Amino acid sequence: MKNLFLTRHAKSSWSNPGLADIDRPLNERGKKAAPFMGKLIVDKGEKPELLISSPAYRALSTAKAFGEVMGLVENDIIINRTIYGAGAQQLLDLVQIQDDLHKSIMLFGHNPTFTSFVNMLTGSNIMNVVTCGVVRIDFEYSSWTDIDFGSGRLVYYEYPKKYANA
Repeated sequence: MKNLFLTRHAKSSWSNPGLADIDRPLNERGKKAAPFMGKLIVDKGEKPELLISSPAYRALSTAKAFGEVMGLVENDIIINRTIYGAGAQQLLDLVQIQDDLHKSIMLFGHNPTFTSFVNMLTGSNIMNVVTCGVVRIDFEYSSWTDIDFGSGRLVYYEYPKKYANA
């Protein structure tokens, strides 16, 4: 079985309108939500073996916050430029080339693609994966190459506003 976690970056700041989109940082709410959600995943007894992030500053900052809570170091996070601006097919291609030694992978990226990708993988109808939302999808395969649209089972969708203190 393979487990795929899709994490949308935490809430980003729009306070500097001249900043390029890829360089936008997390805002205060995002800085609080990212470690909270990382701990929530750890408290569920889960620790993805591989973290892969978009190069966007807000996504990578979210990945680093999760990694820190999970006891990983920055070097444990792979930056993949494809994720930034990717479509669902490009994300599927990225998942399918992962090493089968990894049972669980967490991607950090963006909407609207992450919402579409979740729905295409699982046949679900999630309207919007919100900022810092985490979706876990399970696949009954031993190889990432076998994963395709419609082959996953949505296990959960967690997000900060489900919890009063987030």
